[in-house]
Amino acid sequence: MTDDARTAARHPLPARPTQAVVLAGGQGSRLRPYTDDRPKPMVEIPGTGTPIIGHQLAWLAAEGVTDAVVSCGHLAAVLQDWLESADLPLRVTTVVEKEPLGRGGGLKFAAAQLPHPDRSWYATNGDIWTRFSLRDMADFHRERDAVATLALARPRIPWGAVETDEFGHVLDFIEAPPSPYLINAGVYVFSAAFTALLPDRGDHERTTFPRLARERRLAGFPLPHGAYWRAIDTAKDLTEAAKELSAGPPPPGPLGHAPAAQHV
Repeated sequence: MTDDARTAARHPLPARPTQAVVLAGGQGSRLRPYTDDRPKPMVEIPGTGTPIIGHQLAWLAAEGVTDAVVSCGHLAAVLQDWLESADLPLRVTTVVEKEPLGRGGGLKFAAAQLPHPDRSWYATNGDIWTRFSLRDMADFHRERDAVATLALARPRIPWGAVETDEFGHVLDFIEAPPSPYLINAGVYVFSAAFTALLPDRGDHERTTFPRLARERRLAGFPLPHGAYWRAIDTAKDLTEAAKELSAGPPPPGPLGHAPAAQHV
């Protein structure tokens, strides 16, 4: 046995997460009329016959997740009924906030139902449709000894850009270029200790995250080049997602392989 192997045997790395929280309680007002009779995660991606949350749970299961807690809110019964009747690839528990707790409070409330509170966990917003390696993200989180790691996306700007030189001459027109800024992609890896740092009520992105950033215990994982990522916020997003599906094979899981049409 080599020295490295002996060291690894004495200090085994923690296992990658096998549990996750999905925040699925938003009203989705910008997706009306689709959300008049169903919660936002129950809106189907056109051409797939599967709601957003179905894609998410399939992806989580493909990445090694065995247990998920789904936090419900708006029209919770519709989501719960679907989860009970669907043939899911992992175990799912649902929780319903009796009163709004905010994003941080909602995360803490849902995390209390995770089967292994002493282990790390994933979390994702209920309106994210994406495909990338959560295993790689978990390794990134572990290597940096972070308490929390958020995925970072570089979405395309929805307008055409104009390139000029220093004299103001127009050089080129660029259709929907990538943003120069990274954004929070709505997918996370949290260490077990993170749960206790969440507020009982309120927004963790205004309290817990800034504190961890000051302490250099918050990491950012850039999504790999070519990874599929889209936040489904509006009817236009649904239309664009349908176009991307028609332009290439659909994402992995129950739908096939990752499309080439939309990536970050």
